Amino acid sequence: MGRLFEELKQGLQEILAHKEGKITLKSEFIEIPEPPKEYTPKKIKNIRAKWNYSQGIFAKVLNVSLKTVQAWESGDRNPNHAALRLLEIVDMGKYHPLMLRGSTRSRLAK
Repeated sequence: MGRLFEELKQGLQEILAHKEGKITLKSEFIEIPEPPKEYTPKKIKNIRAKWNYSQGIFAKVLNVSLKTVQAWESGDRNPNHAALRLLEIVDMGKYHPLMLRGSTRSRLAK
């Protein structure tokens, strides 16, 4: 039989052995964070200002378009759940790329 079949068969045998009390299966607990809080346009501007990011750099940090950042900050649009989590991570200081001043190419070429 194929490898997949053998792995499935072994898994089913382990389940039966566990049900019969013959083995204890390994388990892990994962803490699921609460949903991210909502961010107001003013709060989004404050996060960006805290890290001295222009709207363009902030857009690149969050992997969104400049127009998206502008729409959030003007209140025309609200960030989706994934964007809210990214804003939370940047807000907490867990992720903020360093900005290099001057020519990046010349520094990287050395």
